Amino acid sequence: MTQRTLLGMLTPSSNTTLEPVTTAMIGEIPEASAHFGRFRVTEIALSSQALAQFDDSEILRAAELLSHAKVGSIGWNGTSSGWLGFEADERLCKRITDATGIPACTSVLALNEIFDITGVKRFGLVTPYLDEVQAAIIKNYGSAGYECVSERHLRKQDNFSFSEVGADELRAMVREVAKDKPQAITIFCTNLRGAPLVEELEKEVGIPIYDTISTVVWKSLKQAGADPSRIRNWGSLFRDVD
Repeated sequence: MTQRTLLGMLTPSSNTTLEPVTTAMIGEIPEASAHFGRFRVTEIALSSQALAQFDDSEILRAAELLSHAKVGSIGWNGTSSGWLGFEADERLCKRITDATGIPACTSVLALNEIFDITGVKRFGLVTPYLDEVQAAIIKNYGSAGYECVSERHLRKQDNFSFSEVGADELRAMVREVAKDKPQAITIFCTNLRGAPLVEELEKEVGIPIYDTISTVVWKSLKQAGADPSRIRNWGSLFRDVD
């Protein structure tokens, strides 16, 4: 039997985008499959109630169950450390690996690694989030040495609603951000259906676009010992970033 590549993905409970998109993305790697564990996330805001959703204990319970499937990587397919601070993801990855013995990664830490590999310091940001969440993301990236030179956001709070943002609206947001000529653009939310648009939009605007579903798939494959470049037609990330 061919050696399988099993990817574990931690999923916000109200997310309906990342599972089908991830599965489609890795479809060109026949031996690879993604396996999902959910925990409660229904809103994105800076209130104490909203922030409490990202308590490590809930995520670690989901990670433990994924470990029973003997996955080669456990990825947090979410962007919460964008507003919580990157150290939240660094701590989470360590705790997952300490508890399960399995390498762990996140959408945001993978994005930051990609920025560093490609030398990106000036980026554009596309999200569905509230003003205060967007501001916190920009501040955290600024503190880490990355300048957000252009941004668009939709001022939404309900996590399920992010999945209902249409392709034309996402295209328009990316085009607006591209006008300020960032070195790269990130579609920063794993419940936006941005990843399927990346290939066409990169050709149109001439700027690399890193969707946060794509970033965690890229890193998860590497951690599991698979070659991300086998994924075609999902953007320059898989072709050009080693």
